[in-house]
Amino acid sequence: MAMATTVVSQPATLARSRAAHPTNTNPLQTCGVLQMPTVGLGVWKIDKDITAATVEAAIGLGYRAIDCACDYGNEVEVGQGIAAAIAAGVCTREELFITSKLWNTYHAAEHVPLAMARTLKDLGLAYVDLYLIHFPIALKFVPFEESYPPEWLAPGAKSMQYAKVPVSETWGAMEALKSSGQAKEIGVSNFNCQAIRDLLNYCTVRPAANQIELHPLNSQEHLVKYCASEGIVVTGFSPLGSPSYVQIGMSQTSDACWDAPPVVAAAEAHGVTPAQVLLRWGLQHHPTIVPKSTKLERLKENVSVFGFELSAEQMAAIGAMDKGQRFNDPGEFTQGMGSYCPIHQ
Repeated sequence: MAMATTVVSQPATLARSRAAHPTNTNPLQTCGVLQMPTVGLGVWKIDKDITAATVEAAIGLGYRAIDCACDYGNEVEVGQGIAAAIAAGVCTREELFITSKLWNTYHAAEHVPLAMARTLKDLGLAYVDLYLIHFPIALKFVPFEESYPPEWLAPGAKSMQYAKVPVSETWGAMEALKSSGQAKEIGVSNFNCQAIRDLLNYCTVRPAANQIELHPLNSQEHLVKYCASEGIVVTGFSPLGSPSYVQIGMSQTSDACWDAPPVVAAAEAHGVTPAQVLLRWGLQHHPTIVPKSTKLERLKENVSVFGFELSAEQMAAIGAMDKGQRFNDPGEFTQGMGSYCPIHQ
């Protein structure tokens, strides 16, 4: 594979006309009430100083879905990238699918609209296409002026501070956002089967999506099938597995699954890269994925996964790699925050 180039040195070289950017390389996935591009750009852990350029470059390469969140701390820069692409005539706002997420500190009914308003202001948008509850975890409210985004620990706190806010209260406020048009659709993230089953018992608006960690080492077969049976779109984050977590100490380089024999064999058979095989496995396993990259060559590679299809045998061989290995598990990383917060069992 050729050496990747960082996008911060490249935006000026991108073609600006719509004709230069084919839109049929990233088809819409229809599931339940939701239509969204099957491959989106995830912006978690993209540094602020290159976020705008990365988003603009991705849109120029044909991406039409951007997955962001308050907690990622770069929604202002995401908005700048979106605005630049629209101003350049690459696309219209209506052609984009923008997802954001409600952080844990804003679960109370009176705080949900405040969080939505801040996200829309930062993104420079009148609405988002999808707004998700980021985690089924309610934490004590932290005012914007004290810390934004507030992350897991409130300023000065030595441990996580929980809030007694049921998901039912949060979801009612989410439904109000959909009614007002600030969110075209609403959904959840990191919810297991039981959490979704409970939500379906009282919701007026059903969740349109559930975004969860999905890759061959953590295929979550039952959850994927359950969501499909309820018409809920599954979006897989971290579709390449461990690489995003190495630099923050949540995985080892040895955890990578792109050098596994079934992945390498499929890559050789189709003349593609192992990373493309993993992304293709994701698309054939569940509807949508949001890989992250800041490199032009990787961005191109990640969205170029529609020209081949894995066989049933290849899917089964890669799927057999599953061992329930999570890299983004609050039950693990919150223990370093003076708390213990498992949500998946």
